[in-house]
Amino acid sequence: MPAFPASLSGNPLLQDWQTPYGLPPFAQVRAEHFEPAFEIALAAHLAEIDTIADQAEPPSFDNTLVAFDKSGRLRKRIDLLFDNLCLSETSPALQAVELLMAPRLAAHGNAIRMHAGMFGRIDALYRDRAGLGLEKDQLRLLERVHLDFVRAGAKLPAEAKARYGELMEQLAGLSTSFHQNVLADEAAFVLPLHGEADLAGLPDFVLAAAQGAAAERGLPAGSHVITLSPSLAEPFLTFSSRRDLRELVWRARQARGAQAGEHDNRPLVARIVALRQEQAQLHGYASYADYELVDRMAGTPAAVQALLSQAWEPAKARAEVDRTALTEMARSLGQPTPIAAWDWRYLAEQVRIQRYDLDDAELKPYFALENMIAAMFDCAQRLFGVHFVEQQGIALHHPDARLWEVRDRDEQLVGLFIGDNFARASKRSGAWMHVFRSQSGIDGGTLPIVINNNNFAKADTPLLSFDDVRTLFHEFGHGLHGLLSQVRYEHLAGTEVLRDYVELPSQIFENWAEEEQVLQRHARHFRAGEPISTATLAKLKQASQFNQAWATVQYTGPALIDMALHSLPNGTPVDIAAFEAEQCEKLGVPADIGQRHYLSHFGHLFASAHYAAGYYVYMWAEVLDADGYDAFIEAGDPFDPATAQRLLRHVYSAGNTEDPAAAYRAFRGRDPKVEPMLAKRGLISR
Repeated sequence: MPAFPASLSGNPLLQDWQTPYGLPPFAQVRAEHFEPAFEIALAAHLAEIDTIADQAEPPSFDNTLVAFDKSGRLRKRIDLLFDNLCLSETSPALQAVELLMAPRLAAHGNAIRMHAGMFGRIDALYRDRAGLGLEKDQLRLLERVHLDFVRAGAKLPAEAKARYGELMEQLAGLSTSFHQNVLADEAAFVLPLHGEADLAGLPDFVLAAAQGAAAERGLPAGSHVITLSPSLAEPFLTFSSRRDLRELVWRARQARGAQAGEHDNRPLVARIVALRQEQAQLHGYASYADYELVDRMAGTPAAVQALLSQAWEPAKARAEVDRTALTEMARSLGQPTPIAAWDWRYLAEQVRIQRYDLDDAELKPYFALENMIAAMFDCAQRLFGVHFVEQQGIALHHPDARLWEVRDRDEQLVGLFIGDNFARASKRSGAWMHVFRSQSGIDGGTLPIVINNNNFAKADTPLLSFDDVRTLFHEFGHGLHGLLSQVRYEHLAGTEVLRDYVELPSQIFENWAEEEQVLQRHARHFRAGEPISTATLAKLKQASQFNQAWATVQYTGPALIDMALHSLPNGTPVDIAAFEAEQCEKLGVPADIGQRHYLSHFGHLFASAHYAAGYYVYMWAEVLDADGYDAFIEAGDPFDPATAQRLLRHVYSAGNTEDPAAAYRAFRGRDPKVEPMLAKRGLISR
């Protein structure tokens, strides 16, 4: 622990954390602790880099790469806690610190990655890498760290480095503002439901969730409100027979970040795009997409376009067939035609009930959250030999969060898992995995602390839709990727892999949520306790491809627009609203389907750069996951031990220790095929 002024002796972020498992001291941490703690931690980290760079000994793997991997631990633990709180349990005070620190943290990253002495040592090792006798993971670490430095501007001329640093600081501030604006719009919208007419069509679980949302906002007992949380807004759009209210909710979701005033994201997005174009230009690339895709499995925008095109037109054609059925349903219900985007979910649910005798409101009682948590834990144990032991009475960041020890077959502790499953106003919407501590094998190793965040509606007995169950399993797949990591170097641990590979562990795990034997064991009625019937499971399977065209169009349209936006030549100014409208017309985005994300609230692209020119990665990884899960089908057992062991060895535990294409081949025995993904979406026959 570095030395710091006596005035900071009471700052818990700068103390040794004498807490169970080394968890952050959540109960003691306040927003005002972060700025002074960061000042100490950032300076200490830079001093560590100076020490590595200034040593007299010539560069070696141990005195340069291993030392770099071990550096900045204080900064990282504070940064991870700060990031998690900003996402999961924010406050006005924390948001103020977030805006203040965003450019400072970006400047620190620039100072590290552009440190001439540090890069000089790394570059010398990289140029001599063939003669160093490095083991495979050591070579991978050297190559990845070198690439990270180069992509962060380490090789740029001095003047370009200075400008690059300015760009990164500006982008960090803009992305933070973007995220906070979306959160503000989401928190501000509340649709009160007054009387039976407003509640028409809503099943009990939606009513309970709407009552819970009202209670959270301090409204009188018996009140009901709809918020923009997907766990409440999407069921409302699915079940409410009030077309006028559905339209209000749909338009409010679409308009997040796109309303004039202090939370208008449109000028921020235009500025972000301009700065990214300049970033790409400094690196010598024709567009930002070209720059980003160099470090992705896809490699080029053309490869992305080729994949998305295989789904786009077939999905639109299939949607035309579905539209006919939905229009007929609308007429039979006396609802207006042509149908609109706020009608599609509602009418699709009516057609599904009619066609498959399958009602989501009747299914939900079999998918109690507690049972589905047990199901995902059971799958992890059967596949990978780990089990989860809940720990009570340990303070976490919010009372809703829960903590489990993760133990292997020999009862050895391998990590900690935190589940934070419910929506609240202080939490970002959506679902995501994060870490409070990464796994590493250096100096005795560190155990990972992984968190999964969902935004399910809170209730006495929370019930999930089947889409929610898939989301739960998806994020847990990410969680397992972090928990099962067994690598030496933290820079290669867990989810530190290429962006279009990181979704493989999450998406392949969704498949076990649909396995009949899993559902027969765990999908039990939350009151009566009886298992879901085989007849209902057969209907679920039969209906699995129903409305897949809508889901494919909703996803693929934004992915294509993302790629078009970030493929604009450098120096191209853009009016975000006009550009999006032009792209929708060019692509033929059906107005009655719309998009899953609109640019003004598209956090994947603009709350950070992680998925910029990269929303396609979900479909890229879906190719891998559909093809990969076929290995279990071919083995005749969804829990086949040999196949599960290969999946663990080459995917879940391997981190970024080898090229992802090679890792996939080692698991599957060949390169992936696209046909299983297209068949799964109902776009081709198998």
